[in-house]
Parts: sequence; structure tokens; C-alpha cells
Amino acid sequence: MELFGKARVVIKDGEVVEVGEPIADWCPIFSKFSNVSRLTREEAKKNMEYRIRELGMFTPGRRFDYGVFVNFGASEIMMTGLRRRLIDCTVTVCDGAGTVITDNPGLVQGMGALMSGLIETEPIAEIIAGIESRGGFVLDKEKARIDQVNGLKKACELGYTNIAVSVVSMSEAVKLRAIEKENNIELILIGAHLTGIEAEDAGNLVRELDIITGCASKMVRSLVRPLIQAGTSVPMFALTQKGKELILERAKEIESPILAITADLPVLPENKQPRPLL
Repeated sequence: MELFGKARVVIKDGEVVEVGEPIADWCPIFSKFSNVSRLTREEAKKNMEYRIRELGMFTPGRRFDYGVFVNFGASEIMMTGLRRRLIDCTVTVCDGAGTVITDNPGLVQGMGALMSGLIETEPIAEIIAGIESRGGFVLDKEKARIDQVNGLKKACELGYTNIAVSVVSMSEAVKLRAIEKENNIELILIGAHLTGIEAEDAGNLVRELDIITGCASKMVRSLVRPLIQAGTSVPMFALTQKGKELILERAKEIESPILAITADLPVLPENKQPRPLL
């Protein structure tokens, strides 16, 4: 997994066995929730160990009941979309399972809470069983591969027609849009884990996606012309009307007060942005 300023972390048998260097120095999310003033290898290791301890990530004791982590995270937006029937299915990823298809709002949030950039995983039978018992379909139970393109194809085979898919690359987004046209379905693409993305890929993604997260990406922030923005530090940007409707529905479920104004977007207070933007 890549987390905490895109530090690459390897977990084996429930233990962190390798930690790379973060490429960012400071993140407002981790400053707020973890009281971390600087992103380091040591802090990345502690944070991954927290996820293992609290959620059982990458272990047979994996939990799916963590609940909401941030108000406008990708999994939170998809959870609300399923509850409000704006979408009928999601294609996301989970440690120990790979690509997962589900129409269970609690499961998509349970898998996605505290999920960062999952790069590779191996199958863990107990995690797969936990997903299946909650109405999830694991694309590849033998290898737990991460394959959003074939995940969308499988969702179509299962009869879903209004599907949200998490995306991390431009090539993936193009293939997913082609499947949308071939199958005459409604597709919502939500881009995540984009810190360090190159200008060309960022520009192309902005044209393909419905919702995109700012992460610590300088390119995303400079290229988006959103219809709506949720948050100002690590914002979520709706780029299409469908994305806008999903974020607005999510806002209806948030219990804390919300300020709604019109403005030239994006709004990005310098003191609230991750450092450095990459």
C-alpha cells in the first residue's frame, strides 16, 4: 500500500516489514486526525500499524464496521450514492481480496475507510469470506488481483447498470469509458491516489472522470474547473453533473453544519494544502 505522503509500505503476516520514504512532508488530514506535524517513514509505519490494529487490514481479523472517516471521501460518497440509489453498484478494492463488486453501502464504506493506495495484495480467505457474507463479489478469489476493467465487466454481467468505479490511472479510465459505451450503462468514475501525477495524465483524467480527489497533486489543482468542490485542504472535485449530484447527496447525510456558497473554483487556501504539492 502507498499511504502517508505516498510512502510504500509492505505488510506480511500482519506485520509491517518494509517502509519507503514519503514524497510529501505535510498533510492536513494526518495533521488533524493523527497529530502528525511531518510525514516520515517512522510515522508511516505507525499509521499502518494503527490500521492493522484497529481494522485488521491485511489480516484474517479484518473488520468492515469502521464507519465514516472523512465527510467527503471516495468511499463515503459511494456509500451515500448506494443508499440514495443514485448508483446501484460499486467496483472498488480491498486488502486481502483485490477488486470487489458490491451494492451494499456498509460494505463499500467498511472496505474503503482508511484505505489508501492499494498497489498489490494476496488473497486472505477470511477477508474474502467476510466480503461475500456482506453481499460482495470478489473478482479473483485465487489471486486477489486488482483489475477494475474486468471488475466493471463482471458488474455488467451481474445486471448492474449504474455503476461507480474507483480509478487510479488514465489508461484504466479510457478502457472503463469504452465498456460504458459498449454496454449502454451509466458510469461514475472517481479518481483517487493521484499525488505526483504528470501533467498530461492529469489533464486527460480531468476530461474522463466525474469526481477527482486533489490528493497532494499540483497538476490536479491547476487543471480542474469543478462544478462543485467539497473541502479545501484535500478537496474532492465534481467535474460532471453526475458527480455534482453524488457530492450533494453526500452533503445531505452529514450531520455537522455545512456552508454553501458560490465561488470561482477551485478554492485552495495556501496554508491548508499538503506540502509540497507534487
